[in-house]
Amino acid sequence: MIPSIHKRGSETIGLIRYLYGPGTHEEHTDPHLVAAFDPLTPDPGRDPQVTYGQLQRLLDQPVNALPDGRRPKKHVWHLSVRASPEDPVLPDEDWAAIAWRMVAATGIAPDGDDAACRWAAVRHADDHIHIIATLVRDDGRRPRLHNEARRAQAEARAIEADYGLRRVAPGDGTAAKRPTSAERHKAERQGRVRPAREELRETVRRAVAGATSEEEFFERLAAAGLLIRKRVAPSGDLLGYKVALPDDRNKDDEPVFYPGSKLAPDLSLPRIRERWTLPAEAATSADGSGLEQPTLPPVTGPAFARRRATAATWQALLIIDHGDDGTAAAHIAASGEVLDALAKTSATHTRSELREAAVAFERASRSHVKAVRGHDRTLRQAARDLIYSGPALGRGEDGATTAMLIDMAFFLAIAAANWHARKHHSQQAAAAEQAAQHLRAAYQAAAGQPMAILRQRGQRLAPRVRQRQADLLHQVLPELAERIRAEPGWPALATTLDDARRAGHDPAALLIEATRRRELATAASISDVLVWRLRRSAHLPAAPESPQGTPTRGNRRTPSPAPTTPPTAGAVNDSSRRR
Repeated sequence: MIPSIHKRGSETIGLIRYLYGPGTHEEHTDPHLVAAFDPLTPDPGRDPQVTYGQLQRLLDQPVNALPDGRRPKKHVWHLSVRASPEDPVLPDEDWAAIAWRMVAATGIAPDGDDAACRWAAVRHADDHIHIIATLVRDDGRRPRLHNEARRAQAEARAIEADYGLRRVAPGDGTAAKRPTSAERHKAERQGRVRPAREELRETVRRAVAGATSEEEFFERLAAAGLLIRKRVAPSGDLLGYKVALPDDRNKDDEPVFYPGSKLAPDLSLPRIRERWTLPAEAATSADGSGLEQPTLPPVTGPAFARRRATAATWQALLIIDHGDDGTAAAHIAASGEVLDALAKTSATHTRSELREAAVAFERASRSHVKAVRGHDRTLRQAARDLIYSGPALGRGEDGATTAMLIDMAFFLAIAAANWHARKHHSQQAAAAEQAAQHLRAAYQAAAGQPMAILRQRGQRLAPRVRQRQADLLHQVLPELAERIRAEPGWPALATTLDDARRAGHDPAALLIEATRRRELATAASISDVLVWRLRRSAHLPAAPESPQGTPTRGNRRTPSPAPTTPPTAGAVNDSSRRR
């Protein structure tokens, strides 16, 4: 149940005509009253003898009774209450009860107040009603409407519980503006998959991902094909910007421009500039330690960019878990840039899920906790590397390192969900969890081929080699060894342990380190988890050689960032994401 309080107006008759009219795009059907301040209120939708003017004069009577100097200039109050798409179609009787509860909760007509404001609830669609009220009580006083939007939200949560409707997470005012019904109908009429507002929001977010200057940001917007209109002060300083799709035009055939701030709160130019400004304490260190950061080697291709992004994401996960609120908020916001960049450069078989993950995580990237920018620059650099390394192949080292990064991004999304949940950010926590589910699906698509090859190679190991790895497993993980050996992924783990030994590593030490980092009991596939941890910490190729011993197409050994031992998407099943 989603209540929305609209801007106050000065013409009651205008709103009545809209509510009872056909709608902007003929979307209104059977407009009629479901409830009103007086049961005998005339209904233009049911009685052909009743005019809009009669209803208007009845609602405006307390306003018109005041002297001219005491009448409020904006006396028309308007609340729409919309059911969620998953909710059943409610009968008029239920909508009438909901309308009474809303006017009581907001202060328009408190229970038992015979001198309250006059109001009427109109239904012209299956899924919502509109409540129109005039803001002068019958006794000539003004209603008390302090925090009426918050009280409407609270009542909506109670209505959801009472009627068994979908529980909508309460908002905090940091969400991006939803497309209006007119924008949705326009998109349908033009055959667009999404309204222009949503398409522009995604394009602008991708343009800002990893950007380091205004010039680069606007160059990316232009390269994406958007029309750009800049707002410049008389001094020549740039104050803001608007963007439009070339083919999205109004009735006068002019492009429809949207300011960045109307796409999302963090896409205004001042908020974007914050990403490029280092606070004093972070001027010499990405982690606030005051230590000069080493110069990173240049990115040599998509696979290397993904390995570096995996390392940055792992460090961000630790900061979200253990850092202060401002730094954690900055890393969550920058994680959205990594997801945007990854979706933009991903291969076809993972692109859809990664795009959905980035769109979902957008809501998790903002809250009332102020992000302390500057400490997140390593993560933003990772997003930049992904953009400029170019599109990744869906196979070989590119594909396998994509799986490695998606795997880490999954855990970062879970960490973000838990962080938001601790702060009681319900919408953000739900959005992060939704992103995690899309990342899980993308990981399964990306990891399928390299894991299949590893399993095939493990099945070809000599019996004595397999027994050596089994003995090692029983030595390091005696309580889980039998479960791991019964999993389909055991051959992949066996060959990974053998690869580590051949590369000069101590498999036992690697396995101990990998199991120490994060618990394994809740893993859907412990062997799958350990394969990715070991291959990363041992700097083994993410895409292994084929069982015949010939490299897979596109398989190139790629330099790795500093070793860490992160968790993997397989380490958590649905029951383990507790808060």
